[in-house]
Amino acid sequence: MSGAVTVRVLVVDDDALVRSGLRLMLGEAPDITIVAEAGDGDEVPAAVAEHRPDVVLMDLRMPRVDGVRATADLLAGPEPPAVLVLTTFDSDQDVLAALRAGATGYLVKDTPPADIEDAIRRVASGGTSLSPSVTRRLIAAATGRGGRGGRDPAGAEARLAVLSEQERAVAAAVGRGWSNARISTELLLSLSTVKTYLSGALTKLDLENRTQLALLAHDAGIAAEDDEGELSPGGR
Repeated sequence: MSGAVTVRVLVVDDDALVRSGLRLMLGEAPDITIVAEAGDGDEVPAAVAEHRPDVVLMDLRMPRVDGVRATADLLAGPEPPAVLVLTTFDSDQDVLAALRAGATGYLVKDTPPADIEDAIRRVASGGTSLSPSVTRRLIAAATGRGGRGGRDPAGAEARLAVLSEQERAVAAAVGRGWSNARISTELLLSLSTVKTYLSGALTKLDLENRTQLALLAHDAGIAAEDDEGELSPGGR
């Protein structure tokens, strides 16, 4: 990110050694700076208000306020920073809870340093970043476990009813994990049109990011392939 504005990061973890290690590691990146640290989720609001980070690097398991609750509370406020979960835990329950709360990314702590840096840059610019193991768990949990993980197919389908046919098709593609470039190719749309439909869907559904949209698409059952292996434009 040569010449780019520095990404401001708040590190939230109850382990002082982890915070110290992240400070040392991220200190090598010229375009990333840790502006503050917090030792528990209840310290996040004040730290964000004071230091205005672009990204909150959030642990999940903390003594007083866990990362899921801290994420949900933070994102309920005006102009919140992006939240990137960095934790030891990647169970289905942890992953889904964090993403449904609005986390933009989810990494496990054995992620290579360079990948953590890239993830911070990606979520700071509005993207999403998930560890490969997390992606596999997310898809499995969202598509094949009945009522587990908070799924409500009827409720999800009702929410999606506000979308246009084109927005619904893009939502279904996002649910399958397609990038904007692939959606453009597969649905014969320009990239700018894909972005317009995606933005419209997120706004209408009051969602923070495409990960939440993917979960909703899975919950509603519209992210499946048709008999020819292609995405059904209407999502049905």
